[in-house]
Amino acid sequence: MSSKVFFTNFRTTPENNQLDKLENLVRTAGIESIDFKDKYVAIKLHVGELGNMAYLRPNYAATLVRVIRSLGGKPFLTDANTLYSGHRSNAPDHMDTANCNGYSPMSTGAQFIVADGLKGLDFEAIPLNGQFCKAPKISSAIAQADILVSLSHVKGHEMTGFGGALKNIGMGSGSVAGKKEMHSNCNPIVDDDSCRGCGCCIAACSHGAISAGPDGKAVIDAGKCVGCGQCIATCQFGAARADGNERLDIMNCKIAEYAKATINGKPNFHVCIITDVSPECDCWNYNDVPIVPNIGMAASSDPVALDCACADLVNAAPVMDTSNSLTDSHSHEECADSHDHWTLLHPDTDWRSGVEHAEKIGLGTRDYELISI
Repeated sequence: MSSKVFFTNFRTTPENNQLDKLENLVRTAGIESIDFKDKYVAIKLHVGELGNMAYLRPNYAATLVRVIRSLGGKPFLTDANTLYSGHRSNAPDHMDTANCNGYSPMSTGAQFIVADGLKGLDFEAIPLNGQFCKAPKISSAIAQADILVSLSHVKGHEMTGFGGALKNIGMGSGSVAGKKEMHSNCNPIVDDDSCRGCGCCIAACSHGAISAGPDGKAVIDAGKCVGCGQCIATCQFGAARADGNERLDIMNCKIAEYAKATINGKPNFHVCIITDVSPECDCWNYNDVPIVPNIGMAASSDPVALDCACADLVNAAPVMDTSNSLTDSHSHEECADSHDHWTLLHPDTDWRSGVEHAEKIGLGTRDYELISI
């Protein structure tokens, strides 16, 4: 059976602004069917890395907080620490970043809690016996919440191809040890012909896994590399890249299993905002121009169907005329003919592997009915 995905565009009037439409969307999509009374509700989101301007505005989170409080819930905003070195790799820096990017109690109506503690060491191993992960290490605050609501920014991703609800609740809910487990098959490689020996990747690697070889070009020590992908995003010459689809497919499958462990046995609801669809993750301290125009907002109780619907909506949209990562390498005719902006954007990835595995393990269905409201 297909799952229902509810969608609304960004067209507004003075009587019905964007946040009004978001509230109407989530209520119509069935958030009120969840018993929130006196329950702890984790709103899983991404506050954005400092310097990145594509992350979701906190106003969206504030709307969800208001709706959940009206239904009797006790919401808190949350995310786990990052594996890479940045402004969200420990709790103090992560909370400072949240405040700098507008995710304060004054603007959202709820506290931001770092889900895996001071150093990313606080987690609960959730028995799953999955194909790839036997007991995903889910950040404690998320594991202990009674209900999970995800708020995701739809975007590209240099290692998974597509970032939506599954990426947010799977990779995003894993503790630092959990993120290492998900990345463990994904050591990048360096193309010597493309490497300029600039040293940017060496400076960016927080695990000391990259050094300069005799010719000055980057060399990755597979024994030290944790597969976080920071070198891929840092390299401006395309020299650092993922090592083939199979390893990335496994990571997408692990993300799906972590997503299942995160929400298994607890009520859950999911919202995706399809705006500023940047080619790479909000984890980086920059963002390229969007690959397509802003599209709208979608919600569902099925994160698999929601991701499929959002991916399809972006694939059906025209590529932006302004120069971006797609049009740098492909003509508009190629983009229009491909019907898959994600694969064209990151050809070393197969974004479908994640939703396919998520469906296989019973997390949801790829068959959806899109209902516009």
